[in-house]
Amino acid sequence: MKISGAILHGVGREWTLEEFELGGPVAGEVQVRLAASGLCHSDHHFRTGDLPPAFFPLLAGHEGAGVVTKVGVGVEGLAEGDHVVLAFLPACGTCRMCARGRQNLCDRGADNSTGLSVDGTYRAHLGGNPLNRVSGLGTFAPYVTTHHSSVIKIENDIPLNRAALLGCGVCTGWGSAVSAGGVQPGDNVVVIGVGGIGINAVQGASHAGARFVVAVDPVEFKREQALKFGATHAFASIEEAAVQLPDLTWGVMSDVTILTPGVIEPEMIQQALDLTGKGGTVVVTALAGMATMAEGVPFNSTMFTLYEKRLQGAIFGGASPRSQIPTLLNLYRSGILNLDDLVTRTYRHDQINEGYADMLEGRNIRGIIEYTEADY
Repeated sequence: MKISGAILHGVGREWTLEEFELGGPVAGEVQVRLAASGLCHSDHHFRTGDLPPAFFPLLAGHEGAGVVTKVGVGVEGLAEGDHVVLAFLPACGTCRMCARGRQNLCDRGADNSTGLSVDGTYRAHLGGNPLNRVSGLGTFAPYVTTHHSSVIKIENDIPLNRAALLGCGVCTGWGSAVSAGGVQPGDNVVVIGVGGIGINAVQGASHAGARFVVAVDPVEFKREQALKFGATHAFASIEEAAVQLPDLTWGVMSDVTILTPGVIEPEMIQQALDLTGKGGTVVVTALAGMATMAEGVPFNSTMFTLYEKRLQGAIFGGASPRSQIPTLLNLYRSGILNLDDLVTRTYRHDQINEGYADMLEGRNIRGIIEYTEADY
C-alpha cells in the first residue's frame, strides 16, 4: 500500500511528510492501523546525530497503538480487530535473555535497528529503495507492518491514544524507578530530567512508596508538573538539589538517583553519584551523544568503591515489555497510573516538527500524533 510517513533524510534535517510503499505481512508478521504515536525524545536523537541510524532515509517513531488489520501465516494469539500496543523492543521468547525473563534484552531487539525484517527483506520502500524504520516499526506513519514479537495485545476498553505511550516512555520511566532502580518504601529518590520518561520515573517512585521524590529540571513548567505527578520537591538544577538534599534527608542523601535528561553530559554521572548515598544506585536511562561519551566519563572511583554505590544502565526501564505493558495498563484502569495528564498536546500527522519544537522548548511533557481518517 502507499501511505505517507514523516521521513528524515539526514542529520540536522526536518521531518518531511512523504509517500512510501509499505508491504503487507509475510509469515510471522502483522499489519496494524495506528490510532496514535508518541513523540519520544529518542527519535529526536536521530536528527541531532546523537544516535546515528544505520542509514537514511529514516522513518522514525517507535511508540504506537492501534488495531490489527492483517495477520501473516503462522501468527498465533493475534487476529484482525485486536487492539495492540507496539513495543520498540521485540520479545522472541526463546533466546537466552528471554528465557531468563529479561525480554528487554532480547537478542532480536539488538538486530532491529536497520528496518530489515526477520526474513531478510525490507518491508518499506521509498522511491524503490529500502526505507529504514526505527525498531522495525516506524510509527510516524499510520500503518505498520512488523513481526508479531513486537506486538502486544491489550483489552479493547483502553483508549488507544493513551496506550500508545506504553510502547516506550511510560514503561521506561516507571521501570527505571521500580525495576532497574528497585525503589523501596521509605527510599529517597532523585529524578534528573522530568520529560516524557522522567515524569514516569516520578510516578513509579511515588507508587513504590518513596519518602522523598525530588525532581530536577531547569524548566519551571516541568517542575510544576512533577509535583502533580508525585514529586515531593522540585529543584531547577543539580547544584540546587545538592545543597538542599543533605538537610532534607538528614545526611542520608538519595537511595536511587535516576538520570533522564534529554541528553546526558559526561559530568552528570559524577554529579548523580555525589547526590547518592551509601549503597545507593544511579540509574542511567537517558542517552548521550556518541562522540561526547567516546571521550570517557570522569568519576571518583574511590568513593564509588568505599560507599558501595552502583551504576545501573536501563533499557525499557529494566522490565519485560510483555509483562510491564499489561501491568501498567491495569494500573491506569485502576486510576493509579496517570496517563491522561501526560499528554500536554495532540498534533496532526503533518505537525511532527512543531511537536518536537514544543518538546525542546519545554512546552509539553508528552506530545502525541493522533491519526484521522484523512491519514489512512
